Amino acid sequence: MPDTDPRAQIISLLPRLRRFASGLTHDGHQADDLVQTACLKALERWHQYQADTSLASWMFRIVQTTWLDDHRKRQRQKTDADTDALPDIEGEDGRQVVERRSDLRAVRAALERLPDEQRAVLMLVTVDGLSYQEAAHALEIPMGTVMSRLARARIRLADALARQGA
Repeated sequence: MPDTDPRAQIISLLPRLRRFASGLTHDGHQADDLVQTACLKALERWHQYQADTSLASWMFRIVQTTWLDDHRKRQRQKTDADTDALPDIEGEDGRQVVERRSDLRAVRAALERLPDEQRAVLMLVTVDGLSYQEAAHALEIPMGTVMSRLARARIRLADALARQGA
């Protein structure tokens, strides 16, 4: 990135970091806290950043590492997604809205049951749109591992949703 101010560079990545964190935590407030903690860590460790590496990859790695550390401490403390807080769409059949919310819950539950490694790869590639190579770099794993984790995640997700009828 052309701007040398680390704060400006990190600020430009905030929407992507928040999407990734939301996918990991399944909770908007936890995602915000995670991104904030990761940004603080990045600024504290800015001297460790190597200019020839992707800032996005470096930040995704910090977010993931921070989340894993916190996740391990809490031993899988689960929270329910508050899909009731979703706004109703005007003019739609209430039954369709309920069915969509039910589908959303099923997808979130299936995502939550994925192994952490598969969920992280799935979020980076399918939600944030990173290439396999970019995801591999961000997670510091071989590209083949990204491909196999992504394939296994997609299969597990599809199987779980098929079993639930979603």
